[in-house]
Order: sequence, then C-alpha cells, then structure tokens
Amino acid sequence: MNERPISLPRFARLPLIDAARGVAIVAMVIYHFGWNLSFLELIPVDLRDFPLWIWFGHAIAASFLALVGVGLVLAHGQGFGRERFLRRLALVSGAAVLVTAGTYLVFPDQFIFFGILHHIALASVLALPFLRRPWFVAAMAAAVVFALPMVFKAEVLSSPWLIWLGLGTRVPSTNDFVPVFPWFACVLAGVALAKYWRPVPSPDAAEPSRVTCALVWMGRKSLPIYLIHQPVLYGGLAVLASAILPPVDQETRGFLRSCQEQCIGTGGDTLTCATFCGCTVANLKKEGLWQRVLADAPDVTLRLRIEAITRQCTAPKAR
Repeated sequence: MNERPISLPRFARLPLIDAARGVAIVAMVIYHFGWNLSFLELIPVDLRDFPLWIWFGHAIAASFLALVGVGLVLAHGQGFGRERFLRRLALVSGAAVLVTAGTYLVFPDQFIFFGILHHIALASVLALPFLRRPWFVAAMAAAVVFALPMVFKAEVLSSPWLIWLGLGTRVPSTNDFVPVFPWFACVLAGVALAKYWRPVPSPDAAEPSRVTCALVWMGRKSLPIYLIHQPVLYGGLAVLASAILPPVDQETRGFLRSCQEQCIGTGGDTLTCATFCGCTVANLKKEGLWQRVLADAPDVTLRLRIEAITRQCTAPKAR
C-alpha cells in the first residue's frame, strides 16, 4: 500500500483536532480539581487510591501525547518548518522548566522533574524521524516502546540521571511522572494515526456549536491553560480549606495517613477507613488522650480505652 502525501496546507489547523485537545483540557481540569480536593482534605477520601481515578489520569495524559503526534504530522508532514518547530520547542521547554521550579517551591519532596511537558518537549524531537516514514513504521515502534518496560528493567536505570527513561526498578516520588517508556508510544501512535488517516479540512463542514467553538479555543490555548489552571485551582481551594477546616498539625496528619494505610491493608475501603481514622483521632483528642497516644507508651488502662474508642468508631470489616 503506497502512502499518498497528506493533502493539507502547511501549518493548517483542523478544528476537530483542536476540539479533541480542548476535551482533554476539560478532563485535565476535572482531574486536578479532584486531586486538589483530596490533597487539601476537603473531601474525606484520597482519590489517588482509586484505580478508576488513576486510569482517568492516565487516559488524559495518553490523549495529550497522541495529539502531540498528530500535531507534528499536520505541521511538518509535508516539510519540516525548522523555525516554527524550534519556537514551539523552546516554548514547551520553558514551560516545563517553570513547572519544575514552581512545584519545587510548593512540593520540594515531590516536585515535578519529568512530567507531561518535559515529555512533550523530548518526544517532539524523538518523533521527527518518523514523520517521513510510512505509518506502520511508527506503529511498530509504538508497540516496541510500550512493551519494553514489561520485559526489561534495570536497577542502574533507577539513578536520578536515568530514571526519566522509565526503565528503572523504582518509581520516583513526584507529583507527575511521564517517562519515555512507555509513554512515548502514545506520541508514536498519534504519528501513525495521522499518517494513516490523512486528515483534511472539510469545506462543507456545518457551523460549529458554541460548545465546539469553546473546545476549539481551549485546544488552541492548551499550553497557557495548562500553566495557569492548577495554580488558580489549588490556590483558591487552599484558601477555602484554610477558612473552613481546622488546622491539622503534622502529628495528626501522619497518624491519619498511617491509620488509613493499615486499615486499607486489612481490606477496608478508602472512604470507610478515612471515616474510621478521623473518628478515632477526634475521640482521642476529645477525651484528652491524644498526647499520651503520641508518646507511644500506653499503659494497660490507656490501651483498653483506645480499644473502646476504636470499637465506637466501628472499624471496617475485612472484605
């Protein structure tokens, strides 16, 4: 099967692709809104413990990366625009540096050193050789990149200088990690899809709805929206949390985290465990026993009282 050149004016944009990117932006905002609610403890559950929520985040990242591959073909499939490419690369790379610097200030123990923007910047360069190859070359490379972490990992690749490859044996502590393997497969899949599909503008397209126009606009402004939305969401919710929630000291936060991990480990569900642990802490403080518990040297009387409190809070039964 011979591949025909893509019938698309150089640098043309397709509203369908921009709208798809806009949908991904909306999903990302929803995801980060939920993440913020959990992190700031405005809801009694940690959504990061829910497999469906985790896969929701993965699907959003995959869609962004696939659209990067599609966009590269649309922009450079008929000829490499060096100046335009370098300008876009510098913009994304600069935004990635800003994300690293900003998250280091707020979350020094979990700052983002290789997140979605870092991946997009590197993947944009790595995908260039595939733009002038048949679609099935990119598709086969995508399959290899996706499968490699399943069959090969090495401890030496867990070092700080190589962990971004995604082939190490450990997962780093960071709020966003999108390593080369297997995520570059999504970009290559986008390249393969665009070359096989050969998208062209439709001159007879119906007048788009307001919702579609809004999605197209968001898709075209995806980078500034990405950079702005999380500081605005997190900042606003942090102010709300400080206004309506009592301050939580570090000891209480650590106890709650440990209690919930143990509870979930025995088969309790996340919501029930969060409720149980919160109830236990509240009752211990109410009866003036909290500091004695923190001292970690309970006598028999205290131990019996703690057991009574935990029974009052109805510990969840194992599944």
